[in-house]
Amino acid sequence: MIPNKEKFDLVNWEIVSVNPIDKNWRWTDLFCFWAVSIQSIIGFSLIASLYIVYDLNFFVVFFGGLFATLLTILFSNLIGIPSQKYGLPFPVILRTSVGLNGSRYISLLRGLVGIFMFGVQTFFLSKALVYLIRIFLFSQEGNILDKDFFLVFFLGLNIIDWISLIITFYIQFVLFSKGHKFVKSVINFSACFVYFGLFLFLILVVGENFQPIINSIKLSLNFENFVSKSNILPLITVTGSLFAYFSILILNFGDYSRYVKNKNELYKGNLSLILNFVLISFFSIFIVIGSDIILAKNNIPLDNILTNPNDIIGKLNNTFLTIVVLIFIVVASASTNLIANYIPSQNSIINLLPSKLSTKSSGIFIIIISFIIGSFWLTLISQIGILSFIDTVGAFFGPIFGTIIAEIYFVKNQDLNSKDLFNSKPESSYHYSNGWQIKGLYSLLLGFVFSASTIWNVNFMFLQSFSWIIGAIISFITYYLLSNE
Repeated sequence: MIPNKEKFDLVNWEIVSVNPIDKNWRWTDLFCFWAVSIQSIIGFSLIASLYIVYDLNFFVVFFGGLFATLLTILFSNLIGIPSQKYGLPFPVILRTSVGLNGSRYISLLRGLVGIFMFGVQTFFLSKALVYLIRIFLFSQEGNILDKDFFLVFFLGLNIIDWISLIITFYIQFVLFSKGHKFVKSVINFSACFVYFGLFLFLILVVGENFQPIINSIKLSLNFENFVSKSNILPLITVTGSLFAYFSILILNFGDYSRYVKNKNELYKGNLSLILNFVLISFFSIFIVIGSDIILAKNNIPLDNILTNPNDIIGKLNNTFLTIVVLIFIVVASASTNLIANYIPSQNSIINLLPSKLSTKSSGIFIIIISFIIGSFWLTLISQIGILSFIDTVGAFFGPIFGTIIAEIYFVKNQDLNSKDLFNSKPESSYHYSNGWQIKGLYSLLLGFVFSASTIWNVNFMFLQSFSWIIGAIISFITYYLLSNE
């Protein structure tokens, strides 16, 4: 007898439960995952700025970062445990709290944000490749870039810009579409490679300047008494800023924890985020201060200390160092783009039409849309204030988390019916009201109102760094109360 196709129309081999044989991620793999998340230019610059630029107490930044990582670990464990246990990605887990149809469209919000950011970050990633091409061309013929061929502009981009953009999109698509085993290899390679690059950057920058750097660190970093009422507000601010940076990864952490061998490996792997924070703190402080000393020795005027690696190498005027750092920037940026944008978007897109889409077809869709975004970023998209819209959509992420946690831990006590999660028939436990869980939708909307208010209401903007947590708490409480009426 041929089984009823309707029963299986929510099944896709990319989002079904992971075969136990494929649950081979260990804590070291999660160490690399978190390393990739923090090794980005944004992560490096943010941490360096907090330590050096804003004249904050060293211990305030360190413990603020520690608190932020602990919050990230806590929430990642909560969302990651059910995915690890049942081998299911975020969009399928979401079916429990918003329904089978609700998950299609609610998870799509995460996918659309991911596609947008993938396009924008690929645009900036391509700029590193532009610099490498220009260095190569200059080495061939000094004035070659003055030729008309290289000066033709379309949508604000010249021929080198377009070549770099196309190459960057194509390479990412080829690498990221090879399945989860290859994705794991990319993550592990990138983490180790970039840490090696940071070490090499450190050696090249420090050189004979070790003692001056130590002296400058003592002067630049504020080591005043940590236990002071005046440090409370900065501590909260630092914690919020760093948590906001990590929060983008929490919601979709199940996309990766589903491959982890067991809970112990999950717990140990997530704890490694603390080690990664310490390592990046060390590298960022020494590299930034060391670079500033070198620039001062070379009488290069600066309005302020540089914390962005791109800006640093642009001022150092060292071709070898520039090439080395740019290569590592390309690898770091691409791998961050993979875990934060591509994989979450791919799973969300597949979840929209599970019976019709594949890894390849969903990847092609992501590349096409994000390429359009990247192409028009300079001349159009960056000018129309769309980032505010993206931030507003992102205000749903915390509330989504809250509803999932309430349903799985407090309503179902981690007891999920994996079979029903892929069964669209009315008898499915997750069919609810024509595939929609009304309680979940009410909870989402209320959490969104509170979360979005920190973005749009000037009276609440001081809480914006904590909008994710606020939305999660409100949605959690609402869902729990509605479920126990």
